[in-house]
Amino acid sequence: MSSTFSIPDKQAVIYYERNGGPEVLKYSTEFAVPSDLSATDILIKNKYTGINFIEVYFRNGIYPADFPYIPGREASGEVVAVGDKVTNFKVGDKVAYLGHKNFAQFTKFDSTQSTILNLGQNATSKQLKLYAASLLQGLTALTFINEAYAVKENDYILVTAAAGGVGLILDQLIGNVKKAHVIAVASTDEKLAKAKQNGAEFLLNSSELSNDQLAEKILEITNGKGVEAIFDSIGKDTFDLDLKVIRRKGTLISYGNSSGAVPPFIINKLSSKNVKLLRPQLYGYVAERPEFEHYTKELFDLINSKKLNIDIHKVYQLKDYPTATKELEGRKTTGKLLLEIPN
Repeated sequence: MSSTFSIPDKQAVIYYERNGGPEVLKYSTEFAVPSDLSATDILIKNKYTGINFIEVYFRNGIYPADFPYIPGREASGEVVAVGDKVTNFKVGDKVAYLGHKNFAQFTKFDSTQSTILNLGQNATSKQLKLYAASLLQGLTALTFINEAYAVKENDYILVTAAAGGVGLILDQLIGNVKKAHVIAVASTDEKLAKAKQNGAEFLLNSSELSNDQLAEKILEITNGKGVEAIFDSIGKDTFDLDLKVIRRKGTLISYGNSSGAVPPFIINKLSSKNVKLLRPQLYGYVAERPEFEHYTKELFDLINSKKLNIDIHKVYQLKDYPTATKELEGRKTTGKLLLEIPN
């Protein structure tokens, strides 16, 4: 292992040791820095890391977690140590990556994995912030509209949580880039206004309308036919609504559980309209390096050409993650939330 950086023994992290609400989260400055680098590992000193709702699912037990558990799915930072057989990274390189355990000052990462970008030695703090804010949610939206359902011009597409991190990106990609009709569902008029600014055409307030009323509005918008596809991150509370408003041969993409997991159901429910049901996750679309490189290039071409705007709602300090997730879970935020990692 080689390094020109003085690596401490201890680091600051967010972690938890049991499932539960935000109260189980702990902040420690006495957590061990990974020291067992293999020949292909690199050690990354994180600068920014993205906050994503999937962490709530691990924390509350919907997805299994090994304890003690350090959250985190995406980050950007600087390589501070490399294993003996690492050839594609060197100390001082800035990187952005999809990985794990990055609500921490340091993360160990296997350099042979596909989901990491070498940004060179001169990437700025502003660039590191943008990459951390866009990588997971941007790639999720981009792969979903191409592979889960290939959105076509003039399609009618339902987007739930349309002012969230993925939602605002879906609004833009579907409405502005693909030139389809976005029917946006969100819980406040303020969020719906934001969805409209980002490409949504039809706006429905889920706090003011029951699911039956939402269904009536959506069918009215689509002349009784229903929508070609649904991108739904809500889960349990909207699944029956989705089945009502999906059109014949439509595609229902259920990709989140913010209201809880969809309960088991009789698969025959899909038969009456020949509905295609998917439960995709990003890694299944970018598991191989050519896939990851293809979609990251497309994502940042869209960002650099101003066709896609990444809305960073707020940057929190690492120690303030419990506050950040309470605001996220309480539906008090829009766009992307980030953590800034202490030096």
